[in-house]
Amino acid sequence: MKSETLNGVITYAPNSRKELIDYAVQHKKILVAVNAEKILHATDQSRAIINRNLGYPDGIGAVWALRKKGHKDVVKIPGCELWLDIVKQHYNNKSFYLVGGKQEVIEATVIQLKQEFNGINICNFRDGYIKSEKEEADVIEDIKKHSPDIVFVAMGSPKQELLMERIQKQHQAVYQGLGGSFDVYTGNVKRAPEWWVRNNLEWTYRLINQPSRIKRQIHLVKFFINLILGKY
Repeated sequence: MKSETLNGVITYAPNSRKELIDYAVQHKKILVAVNAEKILHATDQSRAIINRNLGYPDGIGAVWALRKKGHKDVVKIPGCELWLDIVKQHYNNKSFYLVGGKQEVIEATVIQLKQEFNGINICNFRDGYIKSEKEEADVIEDIKKHSPDIVFVAMGSPKQELLMERIQKQHQAVYQGLGGSFDVYTGNVKRAPEWWVRNNLEWTYRLINQPSRIKRQIHLVKFFINLILGKY
């Protein structure tokens, strides 16, 4: 699978979700979402985290930048959909471990997954409030004990990526950071309606519903100007 460097951020250019999933499973990678904001505001730390792992185009900005580099068939793969694609593709032959969210959210997530994917093997799960080094060590030991094939961690960046890297050193598996995806999956947070998502206007929908995001969205104008000027 080919990749490009966008403002120092190595971003892969999959032509399908299956291609990305198969590559991650084959090489036991940590999947990290890349979007316009992460490219524009890349720091030494964030670049290093993404570049050590498998950065994929989670937002349309990353897709446009990759297409400008010649990857005409690259597809946008939202992280809140990717983890469910992984489950759909592998719930019959892989085991899963889930970390993240509030206790009631992670419990609701597990119940919903078991209802939706009959026979799914969820080894274990826990909330995302890991408050001490001992608690983290206990999580790692429990993951090693259950030896899952795929681990989802929903804690927000860069905390989730750093935790996944520490776990990966002791247990090789596929990992994906999910941010608030458990909340979206269980309906605690509403995602944009399908039309907005399909037309790459999800950011616009969020802005309409949360005008306070305007300061954050203004920065994206700079990203698109840089893209037009060929700075990525």
